[in-house]
Amino acid sequence: MFPLHREREQPIFSARAHVFQIDPATKRNWIPASKHAVTVSFFYDANRNVYRIISVGGTKAIINSTISPNMSFTKTSQKFGQWADSRANTVYGLGFATEQQLHQFSERFNEVKDGARLAREKSQEKMEMNNPGLSIAAPQDLCDELQSPPVMCANGPEDKLFRSQSADITLNAEKERIKKMLSEGSICEMNLETELFTLQDSNAKLVAALHEANANVEQWKKQLVAYQDETERLRDQVADLEAHGGHGPSDMLKDELTQSLEELEALLKAKDEEICILQAKKSDFHEMEQEREEAIHRIQELEMRNVELERRVQGAEQSLANSLQERDRIESEVHRVVEILDVKIFDLNDLRQSLVKLIDK
Repeated sequence: MFPLHREREQPIFSARAHVFQIDPATKRNWIPASKHAVTVSFFYDANRNVYRIISVGGTKAIINSTISPNMSFTKTSQKFGQWADSRANTVYGLGFATEQQLHQFSERFNEVKDGARLAREKSQEKMEMNNPGLSIAAPQDLCDELQSPPVMCANGPEDKLFRSQSADITLNAEKERIKKMLSEGSICEMNLETELFTLQDSNAKLVAALHEANANVEQWKKQLVAYQDETERLRDQVADLEAHGGHGPSDMLKDELTQSLEELEALLKAKDEEICILQAKKSDFHEMEQEREEAIHRIQELEMRNVELERRVQGAEQSLANSLQERDRIESEVHRVVEILDVKIFDLNDLRQSLVKLIDK
């Protein structure tokens, strides 16, 4: 399927990024669609006059999204962006290595979206010019006599416009739902997870490069020792030749030995420079390792703060429960005292009436 499309489609822009899809069950969390960074490309189909975003991981299509003028690419962090595809009923997310790559992808997305809008307008204008009778409402009896206009009315620009308006309404509703979903507080967590995933991938690559560089350094050190031994041997031979004068080999042999010595010295110098470059790369790796440790430390601090906030919330809830229990106890005590007072007042009233009767007698 995809090789046939590639033959008629031309790539216009490509970038490498980590691909994510929204969880269809929760509509809140991201699910990684690729284990590592993959190539995400914009393609233009000249035959159908459409633009698509395609990303293939192995033999599987990770992204196959046709761009419409109503789509929008949203930057949710410095290195992460997303867009909704109503036809695929999903939301795609891309995590880039740098902010510049995200900016370039966003600009190209807007350009392609404008191109899709112009392509649709030109297609509608072309169909209207080829079928001028579509813009005039024909009477019912004329439509009964001529069968071609009803077919064109059913599949012409008006039906496409109606479908486009319906898709716009669906897309707007999807946008509102996605904005509501993103506003509930999961953006920061997703960005941290994406950044940590990118740092882990970069760390794995740097560790592999460092191991390879260390192996090359060890090999070049052995070659350097061998070259130094060879240089010393050649120097000794040259010194012996100079000491023996005319009794040794010819001047041509001396020239060859001198040339070999110079070549070995130049090779030693080049190897020394390569070793210095590898040592500089090793220091860069240590800096990246330190940045990764700092990111992990920040995430741990955020987790500790979340635990502390949860503990404080639990303490506040416990205090509130205790306060409610104390209030209920006080209210019950007040009711009991009020009942006792009512009884006492009733007794006093009876006593007063008894005293009045005694006085009257």
